[in-house]
Amino acid sequence: MMVTLSPPAVVRSDTHTQHDRGSGSTVELRNIVRDFGGGAGLADFSLRAEPGELIALLGPSGCGKTTALRALAGLERVDSGTVLIDGADVSDRPTNRRDIGVVFQSYSLFPHLTAGQNVEFGLRMRKVTPAERHRRAAQALDLVGLDHHFGRYAHQLSGGQQQRVALARALVTQPRVLLLDEPLSALDAKVRVNLREEIRRLQTELGITTFFVTHDQEEALAIADRVAVMQSGRIEQVGTPEELYRQPQSSFVANFVGLSNVVVGEVLGGAAQVFGRELPLISQVEDGPAQVYVRPENLSFGEDGLAGTVLTSSFLGAHRRTRVRLNDGTELVVQHSARDIKEPGDHVCIALNSEPVMAGNSHTKGKS
Repeated sequence: MMVTLSPPAVVRSDTHTQHDRGSGSTVELRNIVRDFGGGAGLADFSLRAEPGELIALLGPSGCGKTTALRALAGLERVDSGTVLIDGADVSDRPTNRRDIGVVFQSYSLFPHLTAGQNVEFGLRMRKVTPAERHRRAAQALDLVGLDHHFGRYAHQLSGGQQQRVALARALVTQPRVLLLDEPLSALDAKVRVNLREEIRRLQTELGITTFFVTHDQEEALAIADRVAVMQSGRIEQVGTPEELYRQPQSSFVANFVGLSNVVVGEVLGGAAQVFGRELPLISQVEDGPAQVYVRPENLSFGEDGLAGTVLTSSFLGAHRRTRVRLNDGTELVVQHSARDIKEPGDHVCIALNSEPVMAGNSHTKGKS
């Protein structure tokens, strides 16, 4: 069995630490329940964000991540639980009294208004004077690199530019909390990468506590301080990108975050037995048959090891990813140097490095 997700391309600055935060707000969702009558909602969902932190909600479609965001914004009624901002209970406050900025997947720009007028809209609703609206809208557009697009209409802007206008519109009211619901999913790959880095830069500079919903694991790992991996309305694990990738606490997280070779093994005496090798475990699992999750970079080619035949090999720039069928029929993917070229049909040997692995058996939560 092969989980076909790529390992994370984590591009994060070491400056993203707590002491660098601005004056962002503390946000807490406490024991939130939203029952859709059999559908995926939220089941006793709890999550806390520190001031200026960016938390990504990551998970497959239907796991409840957008419902959690909408509950925080006041756009979704909850059956029970509490939403707190800076310690104040805002559960009963309407959306327009929670001081939250929201950017949705769809740009939702008014087509009859210019970019500047779209950005001014929230200020107009707050009865800000025309001169001040114009000044702050121009400043917000400058912040997202669109200072020369104030007078352009939506149809005169590219998709990436429209989403920047939507971001400026959310920021211009100086909200305490920023919510981003799949804001990049409609953009092409290069624009997505550029805009997510721009969002991260702005969020860090402004110090706004931010929640970012996505189903794209690379996007979540690249942009967030912490990631909450969700399944069926619950949080499976919360941690830094590195923690989730290197120390998954369930089979679901090991499956969903990064690329893993899933092989049959056995847990015995606190270690995983795989292909005759004993590997340390990331977390303790009861003894017995198990699925063992081995990252491609923890396999290597050598003169000795597991014999097999190369099926495919993909060049990925800095490295290659080569799929091998072992003599017993098991297929493994090895991530290795791009200079080490393997061709289909080559006979190779694979060695297992002694890195800790995740294992799941019938008694392990999150087994897949």
